[in-house]
Amino acid sequence: MTPESNFEALGLNLPPAPKPLGVYKPYLIVDNRWVYVSGHGTVQDDGSLIIGRIGADLDVEEGKLAARQVGLTILSTLKSNLGSLNRIKRVIKILGMVNATSDFERHPYVINGCSELFAKVWGEENGIGVRSAVGMGTLPDNIPVEIEAMFELEEN
Repeated sequence: MTPESNFEALGLNLPPAPKPLGVYKPYLIVDNRWVYVSGHGTVQDDGSLIIGRIGADLDVEEGKLAARQVGLTILSTLKSNLGSLNRIKRVIKILGMVNATSDFERHPYVINGCSELFAKVWGEENGIGVRSAVGMGTLPDNIPVEIEAMFELEEN
């Protein structure tokens, strides 16, 4: 099974790849080996954002689904710029930032929404990398989750 066929089997949709709203690149390829993806938010299929703070506006399960949506947005950026998810060999690192109330403590559980998606696309061996999951006082536009990631490219 390939990453593309694994994704197709999930029956999920990719939202539109977001355009930069500031002075940055959405992704960057380094040495034809590494792909760095800038922080992505909760873009939905219609281009709108999931909004809200976890622990106040959203519960932990809604937060986990928001993190999965961020993962889908990252996949959209990869596919639209690389042409295929099959060009990615493995997930190297995920940094998950959670917009949560000060008493919220389940940041890693929320970010599992993205990590579990990547594990299904690239498999357990290549889809699980190193990771950090941290709480933030706020995130842009009051989105509940922002995630940046690093991937290794397949050799040409």
